[in-house]
Amino acid sequence: MLEHVNHVGPRRTIVQQLSERGVSAEDVDTVLFSHAHWDHSRPISDVFPNAKAYFGPGTRAACQPGHMKDPSLQWDGRFFDPEHSTEKWDELQGEWRPFGPFERALDYFGDGSFWVLDAPGHMPGNMAAAARLQGGEWVMLGSDCCHSRDLLDGLREIAEFQGPGAVSMSLHTDLTSAKDTIAKIRQLETNFGVHTALAHDASWLKQGTDQVLMSLLDSKMRVAAKEKIPFDEIP
Repeated sequence: MLEHVNHVGPRRTIVQQLSERGVSAEDVDTVLFSHAHWDHSRPISDVFPNAKAYFGPGTRAACQPGHMKDPSLQWDGRFFDPEHSTEKWDELQGEWRPFGPFERALDYFGDGSFWVLDAPGHMPGNMAAAARLQGGEWVMLGSDCCHSRDLLDGLREIAEFQGPGAVSMSLHTDLTSAKDTIAKIRQLETNFGVHTALAHDASWLKQGTDQVLMSLLDSKMRVAAKEKIPFDEIP
C-alpha cells in the first residue's frame, strides 16, 4: 500500500542505506542533529547502539523536560526528560571560532574539512554545517535555516502568520536572527563559492544544474532525480 500512496519518507531505512555504503550500524559512534524538531531528530539507541547524539548549544534549556512530563510540549522526552531519558546525548562543545561570516563554528575533525556552524533563528540550538569535498569544493548543509531556495535567493520573504493572542509568528522562533543567518549563507555562496543544500528544498535535485551537489548522489539517486523527484515522487 505504501508504494502507491507516495508516503513521506525513505524507501530504505538509514541502516540499509549505510550498509549499502559499507558502514554498519554498530560502527556509528556519533550522530549530529541540526536541531530538535521531530522531523530532524529521533531516538537512536535502537538503531545505533554504540552512538551518542549531539544537539547544538542551548537545546537543553529550550527543550526540557519534554513531552513525557508535559504532553503539551513538542520536544521528545526520550532525549530531554531529566529523569526518564532513554538516549545518550549532550550539547556539542568545543572551541568555537569564526568561519566566514559565521561568528561561531566548530572545526569538528580538527583538519578544516568539516565545520559545524551555530546558525541561530530557527530554534535554540539550531546548527548547519559546511563540508569540504576532495576536489576542494564546499557544500553547505543548510538544515532549516530557511525552507526554500527562493528565500535564500531573496525572491520571497519568510511568511508570518497570526498566532494565539494575535501574536505574529513564523516557522522561526527568532525571525531577526533567522534573516541574519540566511544573509550569512548568501555571503558564503557569493564570496566563497559554497554550494547549499537545504533540508526541505529539492529544487537543486529537480533542476540538476549544480554539478557539485549532483556529484554527491549515487547512481540510484541520479536516476530518481530525473524520473521521480521532478514529479514529487519519493525515490
